[in-house]
Amino acid sequence: MAANVAVIAGAGAGLSASLARLLGKEGFRVVLAARNVDKLAALVQETGAQAVETDVSDAASVARLFETADKAGPLEIAVFNASGRTRGPIVELDPEAVKQALLVGAYGGFLVGQQAARRLLARGSGSILFTGATASLKGFSGSAGFAMPKFGLRGLAQSMARELGPKNIHVAHFIIDGQIEPPGQAAEPDRPDRRLSPDAIAETYLAVHRQHRSAWSFEVELRPWVETF
Repeated sequence: MAANVAVIAGAGAGLSASLARLLGKEGFRVVLAARNVDKLAALVQETGAQAVETDVSDAASVARLFETADKAGPLEIAVFNASGRTRGPIVELDPEAVKQALLVGAYGGFLVGQQAARRLLARGSGSILFTGATASLKGFSGSAGFAMPKFGLRGLAQSMARELGPKNIHVAHFIIDGQIEPPGQAAEPDRPDRRLSPDAIAETYLAVHRQHRSAWSFEVELRPWVETF
């Protein structure tokens, strides 16, 4: 029997890499989606994952991603970790840059979620997990181009959870409220664990996927122990 598949859209060296390593160890066939797959070469070699060049803002590209994943085995988990952002004063923001941020961060979530939902509904189970941020809940000064896609992604996740939950598809939204520890950066001995560990976040994603359906979480906020509200 083929191993179940986990698709991670918006793959890079941080949280996505931690997810790829953990899910690979847990027996999943991991499919990584990124606009630039060359940057994933080391991770692919380390984990045995498959990398697929994907533009999450393009419907045909996302469809090809999932068609490729179908060849690896049945889908069980889809993670949307792509993010579109542009920052600056509202009067100075480039409209085209803001449009692209919305296409990647919100519309891309819809495209990935739709393709995943079609497969998981046919399967009768599985999880769709969306990565949010502090900006999913509140817009800061100068962050309109980031808050808009994050607010949109959260609305998408809420709607999908209500629609798909009764059909045994677990949809969850994760608010990453703090800075994720950059890969390869030395820890600060005098300020231990002040940033979120990507490995620890990945463990939480997997734990949510494995929750009993009588007590599913929809939204989980993750912040380091020193973070203030």
